[in-house]
Amino acid sequence: MKYYGADRVIEPKGALPATAWKVDNSARLVSREIKIAVSMINLEITNFEQICSSCEYDEVKIKAHILQVINQRGKLHNPYTKSGGLLFGTAEKAADDFPMADIKPGDKVICMSPLTGIPLCLESIESVDYQYGQIKCRGYAICFESSQLVKWDGITDLRYLLRLLDEEGNLLGVKSVLESKTASRIAILSSDLVLLMVYAKMVRQQLGTDVSVTAIIDKAQAKKITKSEFDNVFSPLADEVHFVNMNRPADTLEMITGDDRNRFADIVINLDDTEGSECVASLLVKDKGTICYMSFKNNYSEGSLIADSLGKEVNSYSTYGYDRNVYEYALSLAEALTPHLRKLDNYYRNRKLKPSSGGIKPRTQMAAQKIDDFIYSSPVTADMIEKVLNIARYDCNVVIQGETGTGKEKVFELIHHNSPRKGKPCIRINCATIPENLAESEFFGYEGGAFTGAQKDGKEGYFEMADNGTLFLDEIGALSMTMQSKLLRVLQESTFYRLGGTEQIKTNVRVICANNVPLKKLVEEGKFREDLYYRLNICLIEVPPLRERVEDIRCLSESFVKDYSRRYGIDRRFSQEAQHRLDEYYWPGNVRELENAVHRLYIAQRNDVIEADDVDEILNEDVYDKIMVNVRKTFKRDEQIDFTELMEEQEKKIITYALQKEKTTRKAAEFLNLPQTTFVRKKNKYNIT
Repeated sequence: MKYYGADRVIEPKGALPATAWKVDNSARLVSREIKIAVSMINLEITNFEQICSSCEYDEVKIKAHILQVINQRGKLHNPYTKSGGLLFGTAEKAADDFPMADIKPGDKVICMSPLTGIPLCLESIESVDYQYGQIKCRGYAICFESSQLVKWDGITDLRYLLRLLDEEGNLLGVKSVLESKTASRIAILSSDLVLLMVYAKMVRQQLGTDVSVTAIIDKAQAKKITKSEFDNVFSPLADEVHFVNMNRPADTLEMITGDDRNRFADIVINLDDTEGSECVASLLVKDKGTICYMSFKNNYSEGSLIADSLGKEVNSYSTYGYDRNVYEYALSLAEALTPHLRKLDNYYRNRKLKPSSGGIKPRTQMAAQKIDDFIYSSPVTADMIEKVLNIARYDCNVVIQGETGTGKEKVFELIHHNSPRKGKPCIRINCATIPENLAESEFFGYEGGAFTGAQKDGKEGYFEMADNGTLFLDEIGALSMTMQSKLLRVLQESTFYRLGGTEQIKTNVRVICANNVPLKKLVEEGKFREDLYYRLNICLIEVPPLRERVEDIRCLSESFVKDYSRRYGIDRRFSQEAQHRLDEYYWPGNVRELENAVHRLYIAQRNDVIEADDVDEILNEDVYDKIMVNVRKTFKRDEQIDFTELMEEQEKKIITYALQKEKTTRKAAEFLNLPQTTFVRKKNKYNIT
């Protein structure tokens, strides 16, 4: 068997390099290895999306994150997506027995084997290409006898070629399907314009111009490219485009086909990982038609079940996988695509789109999910929920962090209801509401006559009430240092004394706490005991703000309006445009503010449908108060208005609002279309923190 680098595995021993947590990425070569000087890496698309999203498309953070992963693992292997990418570089040095005689030092090569199994060391990352998911870098990789190495011809645009090679066997798989089927209508589902262009070109090459090609794109992309712009950029590859909500497949079918059965597709190519895309594909394909899924993760198995439930005989293909013959085809396809991809490049360049608006968009949006009372639709929230349910099984202390209104108490409920202590006592305390002089008696109880006004029979404290169950301490950062010290002692020894008591009481309580300011920050500021922090922080759950899980806005607002419809007995709903307005708002008050706004909209509305103007009126009312100086309240009627003072006050409000909205000076400056240096100068001028 070919050497595949087993000796490079550090942790766990005996694993394969592709699945190991850590590999040896030292430059020392052993038998049948070759060292490649790396200059470019094409990250697998879901890997790149996850990194960009978690780093908020901040290039400095993205570079640091990639380097951190490599330093930790000795390879580029994202633990969340379990994927890596492909590399390009120059063959530098090979072991004497390295078997590939056609690869010599100095050759420009592409390694098509996934980076999850290739030892890698990077010195630096020079730039990030958001449209193609690529980085220019300096470093080296160690490849093996089993690694798929090919020489680069030096002619084909490397960016395009690497992007196509990332598709691996999908290219030849779809090509084979197109060659074997007769089709007059093709539908392509994609939220990635580059991929859409690639497969539309394949259809044109295989089936010619007589076949009708319909592009179906998730509506989030509609903000980046309009139908007229799409027609200009994609002509003559696609005949029509529809921007749809993948989570509403029935609406999508009505939009595209109407009553015309002839508009059903002979072949549907589903490039979209959005949950719901498998429903759209199954609805759009005709009976005895064909659906190509790019992977099992791309809802292949679920799509087959849906097609069966619709009573359709559908030929389903999952084309994902490696094919050693893909390089030559990818090379020829990249050359044919070059004028089209350059046209797309120019479009992005002329539009001057920000990195987060580039060619690659997340393909992981999901249909609405519900666990207990927790409703969500965002992949960011889904990741958090997966972590929460895992932590719930372990009987350990937990810290829940997040801004006010994000739903920290809902997360606590999810932990408790899925823990071994479910059904046992569950005591919830808001520490900010406990007077300091009563805190000890509230937590630990007291004996009769312990102090003036004490009940004669004494009183149980929170720890006694929660014995064998769970104690939730919200806003724990509000506790005094003295109370923190006493809380630490109970957590260390699992015993305490009632106030005025002499009998030691044992306690068995799981403590889960929450705070809107990170406890680590309070520790650094000297406001929270470090030893208590480490005692509590066995597991940390970060609840992301609503602006970072935009997909949740729709399912939450729909749930809220349904709840109010049941409560008040009048059915109401949001129009599409009204929902769009809610999606666009940044919700500084998070879920709590969204719920309040939906309640106000429901009460204020006289018709069954809540329209966009209704939403604008309520949302802009708050924004106006935050950014506009009210001259009538600020100045008396009989005094003169100081223009300079008024303008400074107005400027201060706008700077404050932008900083509260965007959180960082860089983003706030972009929001106001100001240079960051100018924004910082004005912020300092008004002493805004």
